[in-house]
Amino acid sequence: MDLHFEMGLDALRQKLLRMASYAETAVNRAVAALVQRDYQQALTVKEDDRLIDQLEVEIDELVIHLLTKAPLATDLRLVTVAMKIAQNLERIGDEASKIAKRAGDLAQEPPLKFQVDLPRLAGLALEMLKLSLDAFVQKDSVAARALIPRDRQVDALNKEIHRILVQHMAEDPQSVGRCLHLMVVSKSLERIADHATNVAEDVVYLCEAQDIRHTGAKGPVLGN
Repeated sequence: MDLHFEMGLDALRQKLLRMASYAETAVNRAVAALVQRDYQQALTVKEDDRLIDQLEVEIDELVIHLLTKAPLATDLRLVTVAMKIAQNLERIGDEASKIAKRAGDLAQEPPLKFQVDLPRLAGLALEMLKLSLDAFVQKDSVAARALIPRDRQVDALNKEIHRILVQHMAEDPQSVGRCLHLMVVSKSLERIADHATNVAEDVVYLCEAQDIRHTGAKGPVLGN
């Protein structure tokens, strides 16, 4: 393989891993700000999102350069998959910003007298993100396929959280604004899991040259 192309691929991997680290950090900070009712920590997520956006621009520029030099089909898949993963990471950063915005708003209002299991939902989404990125680094399509069905668990918990919030809004109209904030947070966490699923599907494509989006070939359903 051409030395310059290999160096470009290595630079692409490093930028992508840095972007993944920022995205994970942004989600963790946003959720911590929500749980701890920490307005100042919520503000720090904006800086994470700025760094994520900048890295997406850098990755796009590098991808365009590498696409003109990819000597093999496997190299072409790697470059295009990296670009798609970067797009998903950028959207995860956007969702983290949404969570942080709601966390900041909630921190300035009285706490609700009940709780919903948003930390558990966040934990599931973040675990999916970590596992999908690990599968990419290790080029492990088996691991990628195994985590995809976990998205159903996230969807079910998101629906349950929404059901509880709707019930509380009906019982206590004064809680409506705060409950709506939590609904947005829950939906953002569900979308983060969706993006992690997209990354896993991209890993399968990278390793097996098989597009499993919109198919029933994604793997077994896992238990809780």
